[in-house]
Amino acid sequence: MNCRLSLIGATAGLLTTIAFGLMPAAASPCTNLSFLRLKDTTITSATDWPKGTFPIPNSNPQTTVPTAFCRVTATLTPTSDSTVHIEVWLPEAWNGRFLGTGGGGFGGVFNYVELSGGVGSGFATVNSDLGTFSSGCNPNYCGTAGNMGNQLAEESGAPANPTTGLYGHPERIKDFGYRAIHLMTLRGKEIAKAFYQKKAQTAYFFGCSEGGRNGLMEAQRFPEDYNGIIAGDAAFNRTHLHMGGVDLWQVTHATPGNFILPGQMTLINKAVLAQCVGQDGGVTTDQFLTDPRDCRFDPKALQCTSANLPPTCLTPGQVATMRNYYAGLFDPVTGELIYPGYERGNETDDISQGGLAYQERLPEPFYDGVFYWVFGSNFGIPSSPINYTNFDFHNDVDKVDDVLAEPLNAVSTDLSKFRERGGKLIMYHGWADTVIPSQSSINYFNALVRHDSHDEDGIEQVRFEPNGDYKLRKTQEYARLFMVPGMYHCSGGPGPNLPEVDTLMALVNWVETGVAPEIIIATNGVMSRPLCVFPKVAKYKGSGNSNDAINFICVTDEPDFNQTPTPQYGP
Repeated sequence: MNCRLSLIGATAGLLTTIAFGLMPAAASPCTNLSFLRLKDTTITSATDWPKGTFPIPNSNPQTTVPTAFCRVTATLTPTSDSTVHIEVWLPEAWNGRFLGTGGGGFGGVFNYVELSGGVGSGFATVNSDLGTFSSGCNPNYCGTAGNMGNQLAEESGAPANPTTGLYGHPERIKDFGYRAIHLMTLRGKEIAKAFYQKKAQTAYFFGCSEGGRNGLMEAQRFPEDYNGIIAGDAAFNRTHLHMGGVDLWQVTHATPGNFILPGQMTLINKAVLAQCVGQDGGVTTDQFLTDPRDCRFDPKALQCTSANLPPTCLTPGQVATMRNYYAGLFDPVTGELIYPGYERGNETDDISQGGLAYQERLPEPFYDGVFYWVFGSNFGIPSSPINYTNFDFHNDVDKVDDVLAEPLNAVSTDLSKFRERGGKLIMYHGWADTVIPSQSSINYFNALVRHDSHDEDGIEQVRFEPNGDYKLRKTQEYARLFMVPGMYHCSGGPGPNLPEVDTLMALVNWVETGVAPEIIIATNGVMSRPLCVFPKVAKYKGSGNSNDAINFICVTDEPDFNQTPTPQYGP
C-alpha cells in the first residue's frame, strides 16, 4: 500500500472500463459472483486472477499481487443521479479480515496500489471511485476553467475543456462526502461473504488524505462499519482547506514580487533547518524537524539587502508570501482564524509534492474544484461577482459552507458510538506535509480529548490527577495520533516514513488483542526513527548511531502552541 502526492492519497490508474481484461473462463466460485443480486447494485464483472503482475487499467504502471485473487467490479446506484463504482479483490489466501481503502483528492479513479497491497496481506479488500467518475473528475480536478491550456495543469490531470464538477448534483456530492465509502463497505462485505461463504471476522479501514477524511467520516457517521480505522493526513476540514489554497494563490499572484521563484523554497528550507534542527529530541544532522511548532524562523531573515538580489534572497513581497504561508487563513474583517498555516520545515521545490512551488505556478488555484460545485462555471470567470481571483474570506465563506460543510467536513468529535462498540482509531500526519497543514490533525485529536472529558450533559468529568492526564488517557483508550517528522503528504520527504503494513497490523493487534500501539518504527531505507504516540516525541539518547531507532526513546514533550481555528471553522 502506498499513499502519494497531494490530496490524491495514492496515484492509482484511471478507472477501468467494466470489460477490461475479461477472458472467457469456466464457471468458478468467483465467476459465479456475476449472478449475485444486491440492493442498488450491478455486478459488472467477476474474474479469477493469478498471482503476479496486474496491469493497471488505462495506465502504464503495473502492480504486483503476490497471491491469486477474485476481482469483482460493481456499480452502485443508491439514487437516480448516483453512479458509484467499486472493486472488491478477494485473495485466495484469506486471513478472515475485511479491508476498506480510501479515495484520493476528488476521486474518479481506483487505488490499485491499495487493492494489491491489501490482498497481498491477506485481506478481502475494497476500493471506490467515490462516485465522481461519472462527472469527469480525477483526483486533482473536479471543476476548472482557468487552467485550460496550461501544460503543468494538464500534466496533472486538468481536463481539456472547462467543467463544473458536481455542480447541480447534490446526490453526487453526498456520495463523494460519505455515502460512497459507506455503501462500498456494505456491498464489499456482502460480496466477500458470498465468495467465502462466511462473513469477515473483523473489518478495518486504511486511508490517507481524502482517504483519511473517508476514515473519520466512517467513524463519525457509520461507527458499525469498521472495528478499526487508520486515518492519515486527513482532509477532514475540507471546505476550509480549499479556502486556504485559494488564499495562498491570491497572495502569490497579488504582485510579481510576491511570487516565490524556483530554488527559493530550498533556500528557505535550509535557513529553517539551520536555525531549528535538533529541537525536541532530534539531532543536528537531521534534515527535518522533530516538532516544527517550536521553530520561530522569520523569513524576513532572508530579505534582500542592497548587496544581493533574488533568487539568493527574498523580496519584501516574498517575505509577505511566506509569512502568510506559515500564518494561515484569517477572516480579514474579524481576524478569526479560518484554517491553520503550514509548518516550517516542509519547504520544497519539488513540484510533484503539490506544495506551494507547484500551486503558485498554475493560472488558477489548485484544488478549487469544490467552489465550482457551489458557484458553477462563474467561479472560473474573473469578471463574475465571485471567482477565484476575488473570493472574499469575510463574505463568501458561509456561502460555501451552507452547501458543502455538512456533506464534506468530517469535523464531529462525538465518536462515542464507535468507542462503545470497541472501535479503535489510529491517526497519523507528516510534519512536513506540503498539502494539508500538519497541525490540523492535532487539532482534531485535541478536540476529541476535550469532548471525551465531558459527560452526556456536557459537564466536565473531574478527577484529581495532575495536569489533567486522565483526559488524554481516556481518549487514548480508543484513539491515538502519531506525528511523522520529515514526511511530506502521506509519504516521501527528507524523514523516515510511516510503514503502512506495520501500522495496519498494529491496529489489528490493538483491536484483536487489546494491546495499544505505543511506538511505530518509521524508515526510509537509510534511517529509522520511532514514532511516539502523541504528545510524546522521540529523543536521542546521546550516543549510538542517530540513524537507528534503537538509540531514541519516547519522552513527554512540553506543551506547544497549536494554531486552532475559531470554533465555527474548526476543529
